Amino acid sequence: MDNSASPLIEIESLYQIFGSSPESVLPKVKQGMSKSEVLAETGHTVGLRDINLSIRRGEIFVIMGLSGSGKSTLIRHFNRLIDPTAGKIKVEGDDILTHSAKDLIQFRRHKMSMVFQHFGLMPHHCVLDNVGYGLSIKGEKREVWAEKAKEWLETVGLEGYEDQYPSQLSGGQQQRVGLARALCTDAEILLMDEAFSALDPLIRYDMQSQLIELQKKLQKTIVFITHDLDEALRLGDRIAVLKDGEMVQVGTPEDIILNPVDDYVRDFAKDVNRAKALKVSHIMSSKEQQVRDCESVDDLHDTLSTSKAVIWTKAGMLQGVVTARSIEACQNGSTDSPIEHTLSVNEGDYLQKVLPLALSSSNSILPVLNEENQITGCLTHLELANALSPKELEA
Repeated sequence: MDNSASPLIEIESLYQIFGSSPESVLPKVKQGMSKSEVLAETGHTVGLRDINLSIRRGEIFVIMGLSGSGKSTLIRHFNRLIDPTAGKIKVEGDDILTHSAKDLIQFRRHKMSMVFQHFGLMPHHCVLDNVGYGLSIKGEKREVWAEKAKEWLETVGLEGYEDQYPSQLSGGQQQRVGLARALCTDAEILLMDEAFSALDPLIRYDMQSQLIELQKKLQKTIVFITHDLDEALRLGDRIAVLKDGEMVQVGTPEDIILNPVDDYVRDFAKDVNRAKALKVSHIMSSKEQQVRDCESVDDLHDTLSTSKAVIWTKAGMLQGVVTARSIEACQNGSTDSPIEHTLSVNEGDYLQKVLPLALSSSNSILPVLNEENQITGCLTHLELANALSPKELEA
């Protein structure tokens, strides 16, 4: 994902006020009148207040909050199922609020697909017809869209279910059909409104895993709505937290856990199992700090004067860890080499997986490798301890 590229989706100064005369109430809301004050004085409900966000191409952007926070209202603005009281909704720089009814239909058919919480399948259509529906209304011939629909059913693990009807499927299978239907249109943007929340916990986890694996291959832009922080942390490249229609914080999963902006976000994050939610890449040190490409121990003297341990590489390949202790042992003849064997961890590993390795290591530093087994940084015991300890417990 190229974070430097222009945003695919931009929401600018978005307001949504529900009531008989929202435009007349808008100035009061912009002046700072609270949600409860607006309701008491005008009988109108503030759904969204001054929402500004940008979503990058190819990322999973999660919008989360409690019931009534405005998250489902917000996602329905992306494809104009709801029009805002004020603001702009841009996709590739084009404000879709200026689209005619005809242009909007084409936009929905080709640019965005949606997966609903309660599946939204047509009960009188078989699975194959449900999946291919979006292509059929585009005018594609049945033999063309049916083949595509079969491919997507296979992708989501439902090969052989083409002639079944929704009522014959489990909840998890129905949601897989909904996901296949959304993917079958080949829309670049996928909107998922509480898509997994109606599923049992084990099936829900399985669907999350499948979405993660699919995203690695498809690189769609996904806007995912949830009230569950664990789900948000597992899926999201970035997370936006809503409260009473206002954007409280936008950040990466580690931002939300480690640097909550206020008590509302902190309360969300306090019961999260950090070891399950944080990855090595979230907390590791940069490669430059404690990794050295060396030919001899002499190359390490300056570094070891300021660091307890150094990761030794040669021609970019991991050799091991060197400490002042290991150099001394080599010099007095106790060992033949100052390089100590070390375990390594992957930057995509969750802390839950690496914690036992770190505790069993004789060194306080672990090399971090990427999928190509190249060193990308290092992980220390101190970083692990800080990440797994809530800030309010630190002193």
